[in-house]
Amino acid sequence: MPHRVVVLALDGVIPFELGIPQRIFGRSLSREPLNRGEKLYDVVTCSVRPPGPVLTDADFSVVVEHGPEVLATADTVVVPASYELGPVHEQGVLTEELAAAFAHVRPGTRLVSICTGGYVLAAAGFLDGRPATTHWASADHFQRLFPRVRVDPDVLFVDDGDVLTSAGVAAGIDLCLHIVRRDHGTAVANEVARRTVVPPHRDGGQAQYIERPLPEPGLASTVAARTWALGRLGEPIPLRDMARREAMSVRTFTRRFREEVGVSPGQWLTLQRVERARRLLESTGLSVDQVARDAGFRTATSLRQHFRAAVGVTPTVYRKTFRATAGDRA
Repeated sequence: MPHRVVVLALDGVIPFELGIPQRIFGRSLSREPLNRGEKLYDVVTCSVRPPGPVLTDADFSVVVEHGPEVLATADTVVVPASYELGPVHEQGVLTEELAAAFAHVRPGTRLVSICTGGYVLAAAGFLDGRPATTHWASADHFQRLFPRVRVDPDVLFVDDGDVLTSAGVAAGIDLCLHIVRRDHGTAVANEVARRTVVPPHRDGGQAQYIERPLPEPGLASTVAARTWALGRLGEPIPLRDMARREAMSVRTFTRRFREEVGVSPGQWLTLQRVERARRLLESTGLSVDQVARDAGFRTATSLRQHFRAAVGVTPTVYRKTFRATAGDRA
């Protein structure tokens, strides 16, 4: 019998994410000679209520033909993101409907979340003591709400055996392809990826999609030094020169800087240089060596080392992902 995947559609579900499991698992076909072309997964969708309409975050609803009892038949349960999680998102607790629905899930069932669907798994206690991820914009809130979960905001997905979580939106495709690859091998996963017109594997993680703007100055006493440094990132910037801009000793300046920004001056400079390199890679045709010099890393080797540590991919891979050229075609 095909492996049964049950997708739990909650009010406020994002239609794109709701369709990912059907698109990936539902198109996974056997390549074995005796049953070539047969479906490897049986994908069904259910609600926490009896069959009927489920609201989405778009201007339409979807009609779901199964109630929560079908969760008892699942080998894998997938929870896509929803914008109507109420107490799950606000207090970290399940609603009565959700608790009753999860009571149908058999022990040992594989659990998967897409984007902020991880809030549901965490509220149900399935992520306690485990590594997990969610959309980068929700990662801090998620960690505060569920302190027992080991949140990694930089990766596209986390595979912890029988519980798997993905980052935001399209990262659900990466996770589902990973599950197909884990279950049935690379050839099957690659074929699904080709039919879906997506890469079978993406380099890097969420870090390459996160903007890290300069913190609001407010009443900060090191803002003049930061503004001065931002205007000359391509030059050497000694710590003593930054401290001199604020008429402080190096020791006092370093302490004040860390209090206001949260990192040391050296760490902050590296992050700002990485951000400058990102902008240059996105918007110019400069070589990696030129980008390294203009961003203040001096050498391409230094740029690659710091860029990969901060963003998760090399400068070349980042440019291919984010820079559109005149010759590109949609």
